[in-house]
Amino acid sequence: MDILLVEDNPGDARLASEAFKEGGLPTTLHMVQDGIEAMAFLRREPHYGTVPRPDLILLDLNLPRKDGREVLAELKQDPDLKRIPVIVLTTSQAEADILRSYDLHANCYIVKPVDFDHFIDVVRGIEQFWCTLVKLPPR
Repeated sequence: MDILLVEDNPGDARLASEAFKEGGLPTTLHMVQDGIEAMAFLRREPHYGTVPRPDLILLDLNLPRKDGREVLAELKQDPDLKRIPVIVLTTSQAEADILRSYDLHANCYIVKPVDFDHFIDVVRGIEQFWCTLVKLPPR
């Protein structure tokens, strides 16, 4: 399973990477740091021409250059990308962000825990659910 992590916080990206490595399931984590890079990756623009299409996207909302809300809106309007499940993984607990994310067709919304152990547990839970229980659309 190929997972795209869109995360500008190096610490959170590193924690997610470690959690997936320790999870024991066959996943490949690709990382980009902002919304413009995310869309370039998803559209396989020149710098990302050979990357695989991700099976799942973990998307932070508060990103530089193009925020996660814009990315979510753009990819859910794209006929080639709209079926890729998107998990919003963010620090925002704002009701407006939760509602807006679901209005834009996020598949789920998870608030990042601030505690290291809970963060690892959340990432492992994502991996277990989306890699073993869910039947994902074909690429």
